[in-house]
Amino acid sequence: MAANGNGVSTTPKSLLARIQTQKNGGICHDDSGKPVKAQTIDELHSLQRKRSAPTTPLDGVQGAFATISEDERQRQQLQSISASLASLTRGTGPKVVRGDPAGKVQSVSHVAHHHHIEAPTISVSDSSLKFTHVLYNLSPAELYEQAIKYEKGSFITSTGALATLSGAKTGRSPRDKRVVIDDTTQDELWWGKGSPNIEMDEHTFMVNRERAVDYLNSLDKVFVNDQFLNWDPQNRIKVRIVSARAYHSLFMHNMCIRPTPEELENFGTPDFTIYNAGQFPCNRYTHYMTSSTSIDLNLARREMVILGTQYAGEMKKGLFSVMHYLMPMRQILSLHSGCNMGKDGDVALFFGLSGTGKTTLSTDHNRYLIGDDEHCWSDNGVSNIEGGCYAKCIDLSREKEPDIWNAIKFGTVLENVVFDEHTREVDYGDKSVTENTRAAYPIEYIPNAKIPCVGPHPKNVILLACDAFGVLPPVSKLSLAQTMYHFISGYTALVAGTEDGIKEPTATFSACFGAAFIMLHPTKYAAMLAEKMQKHGATGWLVNTGWSGGSDGSGNRIKLPYTRKIIDAIHSGSLLNATYHKTEVFGLDIPTEIEGVPSEILHPENTWADKKAYKETLLKLAGLFKKNFETFTNYKIGKDNKLTEEILAAGPNF
Repeated sequence: MAANGNGVSTTPKSLLARIQTQKNGGICHDDSGKPVKAQTIDELHSLQRKRSAPTTPLDGVQGAFATISEDERQRQQLQSISASLASLTRGTGPKVVRGDPAGKVQSVSHVAHHHHIEAPTISVSDSSLKFTHVLYNLSPAELYEQAIKYEKGSFITSTGALATLSGAKTGRSPRDKRVVIDDTTQDELWWGKGSPNIEMDEHTFMVNRERAVDYLNSLDKVFVNDQFLNWDPQNRIKVRIVSARAYHSLFMHNMCIRPTPEELENFGTPDFTIYNAGQFPCNRYTHYMTSSTSIDLNLARREMVILGTQYAGEMKKGLFSVMHYLMPMRQILSLHSGCNMGKDGDVALFFGLSGTGKTTLSTDHNRYLIGDDEHCWSDNGVSNIEGGCYAKCIDLSREKEPDIWNAIKFGTVLENVVFDEHTREVDYGDKSVTENTRAAYPIEYIPNAKIPCVGPHPKNVILLACDAFGVLPPVSKLSLAQTMYHFISGYTALVAGTEDGIKEPTATFSACFGAAFIMLHPTKYAAMLAEKMQKHGATGWLVNTGWSGGSDGSGNRIKLPYTRKIIDAIHSGSLLNATYHKTEVFGLDIPTEIEGVPSEILHPENTWADKKAYKETLLKLAGLFKKNFETFTNYKIGKDNKLTEEILAAGPNF
């Protein structure tokens, strides 16, 4: 207020523009909308998260959770989880409740405390007095939040993937894998020389199981995934994964088949359960233990225990081993292979060890991807076991692998990669943590994935070998016996590292192209493969993606465009009509010409300037094949041993 000379008060002129009200009632409007209904900030946060819409049960379902109330369904679900976590010595499961312990505990009606009535009464322990919070089938977004908040080393990369660390172990520990031997598995499984199955007894398994369960029960919260294996609905397996890390839960969310809400409501009791207590070591003084790591399979109990390793691939490959046992018992062949399908419905299986080009050649934009790694071949056709892909990331580039590159986005788990601390851009060439960097993502992230991941019976079975000796042809048509021989051999050759001074190629053999995961004797899988190929008219092919014109160091790698032309000719069926002639020693049928491929490279001898060196190298490789196959010669297939003799006759002859 100020006064002028007449004593009249005046107001100084405002620097702000006057608000003009509208004439409809004189009310001032802005863009803020209606005020929120919340009275407190906690209430506002609760409004931010909308409850999932109630799901509709499947028509006619008579499952464990059919036609019951939501409260009863959750009670039964929690009781099932409590039963999975039951301690055998105390004979009781923990008190479990749904939800994050950082939030509010749900009502007592959702608490389950499972009891084994037949178990003796043991004195109460601290863990039995507490709640174990169950984070059940969380979404990727929820798991991101858990990982970033509670797990050191978890970050969101520039493309939206979740970067994680697997701890001290950055790969599988095959020497620490154990399988319970009992009256059944003693006769059914492959034991001894060459076998990946190292025995343990039932008592030792139970000791490790108790250790894992006690550790999980001591935690404030555990992650529980209920999911499926095998896209064939008639032969799918229900699996439950109990883990302590959001990283592990998201990994298995991606790698197993994700149930619909309706399927989850009626999930019931799992067929197989994993107890992943990888952050906690096993007791090295326990019988059969050779380190602080142990991955234990009990096929009778249908359980797997993980101690002392946080590498997520142990869960994936552990379940693959289980499928290698369960599926053949149903006369279904389990396969470590890639699989794709043409637009006309022609299916091809791709087998190959690391470095053979299995991923590159099975990923074809002109064909649908059924799966990249694990499959079943049943009377219904072929089906993917998994719901995701587990791709190597070392030296990954957009140009070389555009599908994998583009799949690394929100929801994908990136293991042990190195990234810029500010931009969060991943350096896929950096091996500071490990060379075994990986990405796990749902198969739907691949544009040409076939959903559901099933197809008709395969027409072509392609065995890939990167022959660094340079003596195998770029492509050979195989007889059934030859297919079995080379399938059992599982050959490739790798160039030795320069650091040890060895410059010549090193042969690598892995039975059935996946010896680390098979449970039965390799000849059993080979016999099933031959039977199915014969029944459904499939053709076997041996494709060399390695060297030509000499071994590594003197010859040249067969050009990828030539290999793609060969694969295209196999898919189209044109290679079946080619003219063939037989090679010496290995007795392989090789075509005289293929469109788009120089005819002179089709017979490897033609590309070698030194014919004597070629012959010596050929005989050397044949000798390595024979020596490797000695492991399998004493195993008889069938009563008259005829099939075994046919397989042996299909090998190199010199």
